[in-house]
Amino acid sequence: MKKFKILLILFLFLLNQNSSFSHVNHYENLKYLEYELYLNNDLIGSHKFHFKKKGDLFYVVTDGKFKVNKLGINLMNYHTETEEIYQNGQLLKFTSNTTQNDKKKYVNLTFNKKENIFEIDGSSFKGKTGLSSIVGSWWNHSIINKKTQISAVSGRIIPQKVKFLGKKEININNKNFDALHFHVLSDDNKPDEKKKINLHVWYDKETLIWIKISYNKLGRWEYRLKKQLFYKNN
Repeated sequence: MKKFKILLILFLFLLNQNSSFSHVNHYENLKYLEYELYLNNDLIGSHKFHFKKKGDLFYVVTDGKFKVNKLGINLMNYHTETEEIYQNGQLLKFTSNTTQNDKKKYVNLTFNKKENIFEIDGSSFKGKTGLSSIVGSWWNHSIINKKTQISAVSGRIIPQKVKFLGKKEININNKNFDALHFHVLSDDNKPDEKKKINLHVWYDKETLIWIKISYNKLGRWEYRLKKQLFYKNN
């Protein structure tokens, strides 16, 4: 119990140290992120994020792909493209198109300013949800403060709980990071284990850049930060 209280105090201190912890504006100078995806420590793909600011609009465009082969047989071929548009930190629109083998999934999300809600047209969910939800795009550290995430692949609404596990130095691609470590779990009673979230995510303490994710699902999957670029300050 004492250890838990110490971790909680440290976490709250870090939140206060970063006044923009819950705002997309924290990333306004971010230009590019690139991640390598590993399955059982074998490189199988990549995920690239492009960031651009135009006036009071902030755009995030991504492209992710991977292939899983075994004995010359293509077991999985995955490709996803997304776009997020923010205005003064508020998400206005999110779109995604994903192909997994021959199955297509999608999300079209818009912000209804009049009702102050998100309207979702997705391959797994069609309806409305409150602004307390967040799109499950891990570049945005705000996700660890939310109780509900929206699947970036299908629009499915996913209740979640997040545990802060403390601060730890980790090495990614021969570079040391002072990282904040979180454990994210589904927070519902649905029996379908295939769709449940159970992953670990790390963010850099100073920049709040997502640096690593790991989870187990028919093998150990890891996203590792390969490259980050920032716009020069004016």
